[in-house]
Amino acid sequence: MDKIQLKALAKVNLGLDVLRRREDGYHEVKMIMQTINLYDELEIRKVKQPGIQVKTNLYYLPTNENNLVYKAAKLLADEFQIPDGICIHLQKKIPVAAGMAGGSSDGAAVLWGLNQMYGLGLSRRGLMERGVRLGADVPYCVLRGTALAEGIGEKLRTLPSMPKCYLLIAKPGISVSTRAVYENLHANDLKPEQHPDVDAMIDALEKKDLGLLSAHMGNVLEEVTIPAHPVIREIKKCMMEAGALGALMSGSGPTVFGVFENQTKARKAFRAVKVSRLAKQVYLTVPYNVIPLWDQDTDREG
Repeated sequence: MDKIQLKALAKVNLGLDVLRRREDGYHEVKMIMQTINLYDELEIRKVKQPGIQVKTNLYYLPTNENNLVYKAAKLLADEFQIPDGICIHLQKKIPVAAGMAGGSSDGAAVLWGLNQMYGLGLSRRGLMERGVRLGADVPYCVLRGTALAEGIGEKLRTLPSMPKCYLLIAKPGISVSTRAVYENLHANDLKPEQHPDVDAMIDALEKKDLGLLSAHMGNVLEEVTIPAHPVIREIKKCMMEAGALGALMSGSGPTVFGVFENQTKARKAFRAVKVSRLAKQVYLTVPYNVIPLWDQDTDREG
């Protein structure tokens, strides 16, 4: 196999709680992750020129070791002594620095793609164990679907799929540093009522109750990001007034997503958010719950 094409899917956090700051500087989290049908496209190709090349449609993205795509390729190339040059074309569609794990998903896609191309024989678990070296969200981006993430995000348990619904995604024209948000969250000082009830969300998923799930959605990082960027609160309000069952910031922000029970309400909200000009990027999509062995198209050459 000389070429492989993959979709790297984005995620939203249905619930995100931070339990404490650990002595090593990382934060202990408890969160529910949900893959959505919004994705970057990657093509990985063997080339004669040695080394790793990364090309992307966004001029401001790094194409060296500062990009998770590059790091993922180097990790496997070094471990398995891959002799070929590797060229990766990355077509970014997931908003950047948006709390949607776009970079982590791209890295996960490269791990999966190289494993397929070179027949490395790594299981999904093996890829996830290597993925955590790249970032806390990468193991989940290998797993995908609906999952509970604990520890620093690497301890994963598959949950019942999110009920059928429509998701409105809106990213304002700002970027947020995940590291800065966590550094400014004083987890040990939070009051009990500031923590979302993640267990209640799991119960709602088990009952397939979209209304109950939406009512319990919560993200403790909003305590930091919203005061710094009030537009996030305005987008949430716009979605709720347009008929969302619930609206929440994803990850460390600034992306907001709204949950809608039918397409008619979702499209009405889409128009409302567009007219408001509160967001620079707006998408209407659905949860991605049917997880095959990744989406891939392969070409065999020569």
